[in-house]
Order: sequence, then C-alpha cells, then structure tokens
Amino acid sequence: MSCLVEGIRVFFVNPHNGFFATSSVYGRYDDEVRFDFFCRAALEFLLQTQRQPDILHCHDWQTAHVAKAYWDDYHPFGLWKPKVVFTIHNMNYGQKKIGEAAYYSQKFTTVSPSYAYEVGGHPAIAAHSHKFMGILNGIDPEIWDPMEDPWLPQPYDASTCEAGKAAARAELRRRLNLSSWDDRLIVAVVSRLTGQKGVHLIKHAAWRTRDRGGQFVLLGSAPDPKVQGEFNALAGSLAGGYDNNAAFCFYFDEPLSHLIYAAADIVVVPSIFEPCGLSQMIAMRYGAVPVVRHTGGLRDTVFDVDTDKARAAWEVAGSSDVEADGPNCTNGFAFEGADAGGLDYALNRAVDAFYNDRAWFRGLQSRVMRMDFSWNRPALQFTDLYYAAIKS
Repeated sequence: MSCLVEGIRVFFVNPHNGFFATSSVYGRYDDEVRFDFFCRAALEFLLQTQRQPDILHCHDWQTAHVAKAYWDDYHPFGLWKPKVVFTIHNMNYGQKKIGEAAYYSQKFTTVSPSYAYEVGGHPAIAAHSHKFMGILNGIDPEIWDPMEDPWLPQPYDASTCEAGKAAARAELRRRLNLSSWDDRLIVAVVSRLTGQKGVHLIKHAAWRTRDRGGQFVLLGSAPDPKVQGEFNALAGSLAGGYDNNAAFCFYFDEPLSHLIYAAADIVVVPSIFEPCGLSQMIAMRYGAVPVVRHTGGLRDTVFDVDTDKARAAWEVAGSSDVEADGPNCTNGFAFEGADAGGLDYALNRAVDAFYNDRAWFRGLQSRVMRMDFSWNRPALQFTDLYYAAIKS
C-alpha cells in the first residue's frame, strides 16, 4: 500500500494478521515486539524490492531497531548501500533501544543543540558523542501562516499584526465566552498536561494572569486522571461568572489552536525539559510573545529581551558585537528555575511591558513574526550530516 505525501511516495506495511489491530499505539505489553516487527518489515521491503537508498533515517526508540537489524541481518545479504542516521526526540522513553541505535548508526542527532548538551552525558549516548549533534526542528510556514490561515477571522502579517490579532482576540472571546473588554491581555497555554510540560507552573501562570488583570486560555488535556482532576478544579475556580476571564478547553482542536495563537499576546511554555518544542515557534509566527523556561530547544529559540542580547546577536545574526547597528534579535522572556518565583520573573516582565509600554510590546510582536523557524536551515544541516554519514 502506498500514497503520495507532499510529492513523496510513502509505503505502508499492512500485515495480514491482527498484530497491529490494537486500541492504542503505545502502552501495551508487546510494544517492543510490534515495533521490532515493523522495523524488520521495512528492511525486508527494501531488500525484496531491490531498493538501495543512501540513508536509512530512523526516529526515536520505535524505529531504533532498524540500525542493528540492518547491519546484522540485511547488509550482508544484499542491502549493501545505505548508511544509518538516527534521531532522538525524547530520551525519557526507550533508552535501551536508543543506546543500541547510537552504537550501530553512522551519525545520530537530537532535535536541538541545547538538548544534545543536556543529554550528552547519558550512558546511552556518551560513548558515541563523536558522532552526535543537535539539529533544531522547524515548523511548516505554510501550515502556520496567519496570512493564509483559513481559521482566522482576518489575515495579517508582521506589518498588520496589531489589527489582525485584535480581530482574532474578539473572535476568541466570543467563542469561549470571555469578557469582551479589549484592554486585557490574553495569556495562553497550548500543551499536553504532563509532568514534562511543567503542570505546576501552568497552574501558577493561570493564577498569576488573573492577579495581573489578564485573561487565561488553556488548550490541552492530561493523560493522568489525577492531573486532569486538578485542572478541572482549577477551571472551576477561575472560569465562569459574569466577568469571565479564563477558559479551559480540555481537548485538542486544531482550528481552535490556530485562533488561540493568533489571539494571544503571550504564550507560556514552562517545560521542565523540552527536547525542541514547537509551540513557542508557532506562537512567534502568529505574533504571540513567548515566556519560556530556558531548557532544550526553548533556549535555542527564545532570547530574553533583557538578558540575552549578546547570545541572540551571535546565534541569530552571527555578530559578536552586540552594540553594532543591526536587527535586535531578542524575542521573548525566559527564566531558569522550575519554581513559581522563576516563572514570575519572566511573566511579570512580559505583563509589565504590555501594560506600561504598549507601543514597544506591539513592536516586539511584529519582530517575533519576522523570525525564521522554517526547515530551511535544518535541511541544510541534515544534508551535510547525510554526506558525512555516507563518507563514514
């Protein structure tokens, strides 16, 4: 079975037995067996159809077994050409498989330079660090494009973002039954509600937003019933009433997520660890200022307006002279700790900027919209990596 996706032929494994006829993808006793079968089926397909790709690029523990199976059981018997590249998306799962793939691959990566630094000392990685690097993920600028987004009430770009975001705010307030007083800022969180995402900090952000006179919007749900219950209670405390300034949407809704990013003045991403993170990039694409914890890919994409000017100049513009004339590459507010005080340090500065210097804040929103988080730069880095793998 095959189809075209973005002009690329994609093949699907369709076993005749019920091996994959399960109610869930993960969390079963036979996860490892099923994914190992999938890995070998993919290799068998290449062998039987006499395909010889340059690179086998595997992602996370689910396809990590490809690396070992290829070199042990397929390379000696006709599938001779490929080299193996492996990408880690999250070190929290399948560490044994990840270590196996790190050993057998010619090159392996993770999804941001800072996350590569953070996990580089892990036993599964450390022995193979000479072939390990971080390459930042990107977002699709065609899917996330406020000028062409069918789910927004009004298209806008960096030069018209104030009017476009005002229209989005009005629509979001109408849809979620929020108070229509337009001078209140909107603080949003679009996230799974898990420990990794900093649930205690998300709850604190909701209360702090209320205390600072803003409106809080959350889109996401918790797989853990206990955590979901805590957020249900939070919604009961904050949402509703005559002057409603909080909305909690405990589900995933793709069109609504686009509208939230467009309407938000601030998007909070307080992850305890974050291999890459996409929500902060999407937020900036839509002119929402990110407030993030400096970890992993959040550190590589968000540069604090007060403390990161030199780092932003170097990493974004390639300049070592922070005082030189040129674009200001800072784009948000960040904090280091994992407690409420750390979040307050960043969120309060963002809220103060909104209320005390609205023109500066609107200029920051326009600036973040102009930043490039597409796949252009990562694609060049992966091309270089593939050639290095082929030569190894």
